[in-house]
Amino acid sequence: MDLDRRCLARDRSARIEPRRSHGCIARFNFLDERAADYYPDFEGALATSVALLRTEAGRDPHDPDLTELVGELATRSEAFRTRWGTHDVRLHRGGTKTFNHPVVGRMELAYDSMELVAAPGLVLTTYTAEPSTSSADNLALLASWAATEVASSVAMQEDSK
Repeated sequence: MDLDRRCLARDRSARIEPRRSHGCIARFNFLDERAADYYPDFEGALATSVALLRTEAGRDPHDPDLTELVGELATRSEAFRTRWGTHDVRLHRGGTKTFNHPVVGRMELAYDSMELVAAPGLVLTTYTAEPSTSSADNLALLASWAATEVASSVAMQEDSK
């Protein structure tokens, strides 16, 4: 993930829906109606998204991509405009997040984020579930489902040759 919160690479299991993938978490959170169902603490997710964008704006206030993203969100989302005006900033290194995934259901996952020293501006975030929990079972199911999606996609590509 780059510091503008764009996913540069991700496991297929991280997708919210296989056919409708979002490259920008902030766009999903503020512009996609599914986000309210995806996050049990939707208000917290929105506040965190804005605070992270504010933090990045402080690091590089002249970043044209970030300026464009903030402009788009401010134009299209009243919820974003209201939160942007609070000037909250936050570093987002680790903790716990809860998701309502449309395929496997509710998952509470621990996460850790680290900036990659060898690639300035990039952040690697990993998610794990506590062993022997319903979240671990759901995460394993999601990984299996994603692997099946990949296998089906490869088979379809082979068949079309």
